[in-house]
Amino acid sequence: MRRVTVPSCVVLLLTLASCAPSPPAPADPHSFARPGEVVVDHLDLDLAVDFERRTLTGKASLHVINRTGAKRLWLDVREMEIRGVTLGREGTPTTWELGREQPFLGRPLAVEVRPDTEIVHVEYTTHPEAAALQWLEPRMTAGGRQPFLLTQSQSVFARSWVPCQDTPGVRMTYDATVRVPPGAWALMSAENPQRPAPDGVYSFHMPQRIPSYLLALAVGDIAFRPLGPRSGVYADPGVVDAAAWEFADTAAMMAAAERLYGPYRWGRYDVIVLPASFPYGGMENPRLTFATPTILAGDRSLISLVAHELAHSWSGNLVTNASWNDFWLNEGFTVYLEARILEELYGRDYAEMQSLLEFRGMLEEIEDLGADNPLTRLALDLAGRDPEDTFDTVVYPKGYLFLRLLEEAVGREAWDAYLRGYFDRFAFQSMTTERFLDDLRRGLLDARPGLERELRIDEWVHGSGLPDNHPRIESAALAAVDAKVEAWLAGTPAAELDTRAWTTAELLHFLRSLPEPLPAERMAELDDAFGLTTTGNSELLHAWLLHAVAGGYRPADPALERFLIGQGRLKFLRPLYRKLAETEAGRRRALAIYARARPGYHPMSYREIDEVLGRPGAR
Repeated sequence: MRRVTVPSCVVLLLTLASCAPSPPAPADPHSFARPGEVVVDHLDLDLAVDFERRTLTGKASLHVINRTGAKRLWLDVREMEIRGVTLGREGTPTTWELGREQPFLGRPLAVEVRPDTEIVHVEYTTHPEAAALQWLEPRMTAGGRQPFLLTQSQSVFARSWVPCQDTPGVRMTYDATVRVPPGAWALMSAENPQRPAPDGVYSFHMPQRIPSYLLALAVGDIAFRPLGPRSGVYADPGVVDAAAWEFADTAAMMAAAERLYGPYRWGRYDVIVLPASFPYGGMENPRLTFATPTILAGDRSLISLVAHELAHSWSGNLVTNASWNDFWLNEGFTVYLEARILEELYGRDYAEMQSLLEFRGMLEEIEDLGADNPLTRLALDLAGRDPEDTFDTVVYPKGYLFLRLLEEAVGREAWDAYLRGYFDRFAFQSMTTERFLDDLRRGLLDARPGLERELRIDEWVHGSGLPDNHPRIESAALAAVDAKVEAWLAGTPAAELDTRAWTTAELLHFLRSLPEPLPAERMAELDDAFGLTTTGNSELLHAWLLHAVAGGYRPADPALERFLIGQGRLKFLRPLYRKLAETEAGRRRALAIYARARPGYHPMSYREIDEVLGRPGAR
């Protein structure tokens, strides 16, 4: 593949852009910070990791710019003990106050500052139950040799391990010193080592400005394998070689993305495969994507997740939603870029098949939510609501469809030129929906009178449901699968369907297209034909187990229990527990499994499943 060469003057301009002070951010309903008055510009962290007490202890030194001569710096904190606050390099004591606790937002920390204050030091210790932190015992890791710590800062959880202005509207650089037990390896969303430190002291540097939700830390028994000159994979020593094989196309994905949308601005792109309790498929922490081991299918069939997280290096990490109301600017754009990367590498048919699967899943989600539900809009109003509510809405595929609508309306050449320019113009900045629309008008729509009205852009962005002028996604391969579904439902044995050349996507579509419940004998027939109960592909197993629960297919019971206990990915847990909870007998069974599984789940996972199962104390 052709390497993209960036002239040295362009590199210099991009570096300067990443170091420029952040402009004033708009008000964020999910943060107590007032960056329009005093803004955090750089963070120095010095932390000690204590696995026995399950705490981080140390100091956050916040370099600030007092824009207005304000007398207070406002920070977000949650689930931590503040032990002291001082100002300046000399550490002068100052007055500080913690405000009232608010659900899912934590508390405001107000610090008295002077107009000339440049540094605020906050000494603190996190609580063992801090929402962003998961402390894993050795038995909960792949190798079982050392404990493990992982963080998840998105959306508003960074404040539970770092006192900060926890809003995506504020960007900062950071440096960190992290002290861990000798023998453990620490990694962050920063410049990372490729070998462990014998004394357990690690230093990190992040020269590009990032929002707080992209702060990340992982500590444990880790090994490294290179994937190319700018990429590699970290994982448990017993997993790392399989992960390196699975992610072999990472360098090619980087090159494809650069051909489309400009240079990769973050230095390296590495991936760490975390323990199975990680609650998400992936998290786009810059320089170090966090990934679930459930994508290690052994056949590279689930690596679209890597393309998605890599795409965030442009959409989300580079140009970032200013608040969680504008979440679609991160995720809708990223789904679009993911599709283009997959098309570039594997062809249009492959990309269309993946997009059609997501489209049909979105239609089901809209039906469940209701077409008039405000959560089906692109531009959201989440004031007073937990921003986590956005992460399971339709903004991912609906945002993709909106951008594809624009592409089809103006032509791919013009659209690609606009989108590449968009990432250049707003690199290392926060973006609101209205600011994007203004730029879209200037860059594309104003030169095409009437197009904005013709495309019904306001309806797409501010309206609920899915407009009927959405792009049509076609996949001959999945259309052929639909015919096989009809044949099987009409009585053709599964063994006679001629599915030998099917990909994972085709078999997944087949399973998702079947009605519920299925008769036990027909499920046994499918199991015999496709080995579904014993498959190592997590996506296929999840789709199959949903049918097994609905149809009472008892041979899958041990696999269901192993799956629910052995991994903590919310995408899989939530639907399975909900399906079990549809009957009283299923709910009793779910509670019995959950009692064993819950200690191994991330706080984000068990808090949601507490709600699903109606456990006392659920939030």
